[in-house]
Amino acid sequence: MIVRNLSEVSQTDRKIVSPDGNWDSVRMLLKEDNMGFSFHITTIYEGADFQMHYQNHLESVFCLSGEGEVETVEDGKCYPISPGTLYILDKNDKHFLRAKKEMIMACVFNPPLNGKEVHNKEGAYELTAETIEA
Repeated sequence: MIVRNLSEVSQTDRKIVSPDGNWDSVRMLLKEDNMGFSFHITTIYEGADFQMHYQNHLESVFCLSGEGEVETVEDGKCYPISPGTLYILDKNDKHFLRAKKEMIMACVFNPPLNGKEVHNKEGAYELTAETIEA
């Protein structure tokens, strides 16, 4: 059994802050934990407005607190985000994420992340050799 505490993990190198200042992510469960997915608690800072396109990963995101919206690039549809909202990027959807109020999100990635990833210029996480082998 694996048991971790968010406050404790937040004080380790499993907390990653985005270089662009839009978010931080506490990677509670990673590839090395051998569960087949990774689990993160991510804070999207108030006023953040950025594009992402997870070309190599599928993601599910559950809003625990805050307020914002996700907009799909392909069709321009905007979906409000508030506590209790789950959105699922099941087709590697290119999207914009906007935080009207700071949002705390629970995120699941498949394949799992190794832990140090940040978004590349396309808004994606790169696949590493370790991820491909998963």
